[in-house]
Amino acid sequence: MIEVHTWPTPNGHKIHIMLEETGLEYEVRPVNIRIGEQFKAEFLRISPNNKIPAIVDRNGPDGKPIAVFESGAILVYLAGKTGKLLPRDVRG
Repeated sequence: MIEVHTWPTPNGHKIHIMLEETGLEYEVRPVNIRIGEQFKAEFLRISPNNKIPAIVDRNGPDGKPIAVFESGAILVYLAGKTGKLLPRDVRG
């Protein structure tokens, strides 16, 4: 199960689309950026740059949890995890 720490923003929506397209199970954990929840210590342990979205993959590499932040990094991580939606080489 992947925890998605996000708020309804364009970068957050990218992650939801990717998760739906790859078929991975996920749970949304809202981070209300309007009231500053991205600055709470609990969230900063996941995303030290205090930006959303961020994910925690409870079944990461070697079966160990991993936190990934920044939408581009999350997209590449999820594509690599599933082998979907990313070319295998530079020529596609």
